[in-house]
Amino acid sequence: MAQKEAGKMLKTLVQVNSSVFGVHFPGNSFANLQKSANLLHAAPVSTLTDPVCASVLSEVEVLVTGWGSERLTDELLSQMPKLRLVAHLAGTVKNLLTQEQMARGFVVTQAAEANALPVAEFTLGAILWHNKSVLTWEKLYREKRSAMSVRREALYAGVGNRDKVVGVIGASRVGRQVLRLLRQHRLTVLLQDPFLTTAEAKALGADLVSQDELLSRSDVVSLHQPLLATTRKSFSEAQFAQMREGALLINTARGAIIDHDAFLPHLQSGRLNAILDVTDPEPLPDESPYWDLPNVMLTPHIAGSLGHEVLDMTEMVLEEIARFSRGEQLRYAISPDEWDRVA
Repeated sequence: MAQKEAGKMLKTLVQVNSSVFGVHFPGNSFANLQKSANLLHAAPVSTLTDPVCASVLSEVEVLVTGWGSERLTDELLSQMPKLRLVAHLAGTVKNLLTQEQMARGFVVTQAAEANALPVAEFTLGAILWHNKSVLTWEKLYREKRSAMSVRREALYAGVGNRDKVVGVIGASRVGRQVLRLLRQHRLTVLLQDPFLTTAEAKALGADLVSQDELLSRSDVVSLHQPLLATTRKSFSEAQFAQMREGALLINTARGAIIDHDAFLPHLQSGRLNAILDVTDPEPLPDESPYWDLPNVMLTPHIAGSLGHEVLDMTEMVLEEIARFSRGEQLRYAISPDEWDRVA
């Protein structure tokens, strides 16, 4: 959307949950927002139905949202007729608004690109440690209390990252960051993505293959698709049966991509391994057998931005707001026609 008045201090309202305000705006980053925005309220509001918003919603040109922000209903949007930009201090905007609402004419930008790097770093660490059997070694060492008794030559068979095959499913933002990081290592990288050509995959450092080939060849399979109607429980019995004996499945995407009931027998038998940062439901019930499986690592949705990493997301959005106020092209805007392909 072209700017009407480049350089104008746009009237801005920040709506984030008070419990995560300090997470979204660490240090002096909130003060930095004031340099490129005319704040309609001196502090973030926890809900747009707060009485303090009644007199300012009609003036809002930029709405800043984040984790814990309420969904933008049609009624709320109708109260913001001057809204020109929604700047989301997080990844997915699908919990915030609908594809149809984006057609109202305002621009939507978000910090998913900044959030992708920590997820990719988490994934890389999981891949390298699994191929090196680090957790197995640690467990044996703890039990035996002796380096010599666990350093058996037989246990070295197949251990290490050299020449291992890693399969990446989905050249999403995270998937592309994972591919970039993997290029530094002595791995064979396969990629399955229906939207890429062979040449495009090669430029990302991977061989484009079918999902069947990827599953049958990979020592590690890492999921990076968005959760769509077509990907919900898309990893089920047929996919698990195709995976190699001893292979690892990493899921840092969305828990519902995996059919957990179908996955369980393959894990209980020890045929497959898993590192799951997301599950369905999240968290799993206390009685879920997943908690007690030695070949499954469960982490509480920590792959994405935490602590100092969140500042990258905040800075990315603040830069987008500054660009918008100067009439410049946004770098991370989402268009309605991308809706079915983004997380």
